[in-house]
Amino acid sequence: MLCWPGGATPRNPPSLGGPIPPDPPWEGLTLTPVKASPQTQLRLLELADLDTKLARLDHRRRGLPQVEELARLEARESELKDDLVVTETELGDLAREQSRAERDVEQVRARIEKDQARLDAGQVIAARELDGLQSEIQNLHRRQGDLEEGVLELMERRETLESRQAELTGERESLGGEIADVTARRDAAFKEIDEQAAAASEQRGHVAAEVPADMLALYDQIRRTKGVGAAMLRAGRCEGCHLSLNAADLNLIRASAPDEVVRCEECRRILIRTPESGL
Repeated sequence: MLCWPGGATPRNPPSLGGPIPPDPPWEGLTLTPVKASPQTQLRLLELADLDTKLARLDHRRRGLPQVEELARLEARESELKDDLVVTETELGDLAREQSRAERDVEQVRARIEKDQARLDAGQVIAARELDGLQSEIQNLHRRQGDLEEGVLELMERRETLESRQAELTGERESLGGEIADVTARRDAAFKEIDEQAAAASEQRGHVAAEVPADMLALYDQIRRTKGVGAAMLRAGRCEGCHLSLNAADLNLIRASAPDEVVRCEECRRILIRTPESGL
């Protein structure tokens, strides 16, 4: 059934005789009935077109491929930053471990040189002490070899991490260039969309200024929930919800005064009558 101005329908007459009481005030989204000339109602279609355009521009702005691409690149940049922090931390730990190992090697080497100098100088004469010194030098050489092998292993690990660090740094620098390029393209697209939106908003302001306050308030109230507050009635169909009205609803619209503001019962939008309405 068709929804009349404000969403109400005329009250049924009492079942007992007597005069038919007047219909109650219109009810619905507004407390008082809204009337407007056909020319004023047509202005709502301009508002609806502009609101649709603004909504599309907003959707386009939020859905720009550069926005998604930039989010992906920035996520990768964050991963690279974290990886670099981990790599640099590991490099710092390895550097300290390598320094300790190299100091140990130097201490063993110094001990070997000292013992060897005593041996070469003939300072040790007793056979037992001589055997002990020679055995200690041999043990120190083995210890030195183990330590030097450990240092080499640490150096290899450090070289691998330094290579990884250079790779991550290079990718991050390259990524920075990509981010700058995508950001520039995104900002250019934003500028174009924002300029179109500003022009449409300005035009909307001019159109809205020509619509009576109560009519505009009703339209905006519907728009907040429906996106667009008015739609054309074309060939017996609401262009807002794309549903065809039944014969009874169309007859009610035909019988309504031109300045009556009628609404679609299905989507609650204001229906604008034109020569294309099929009435």
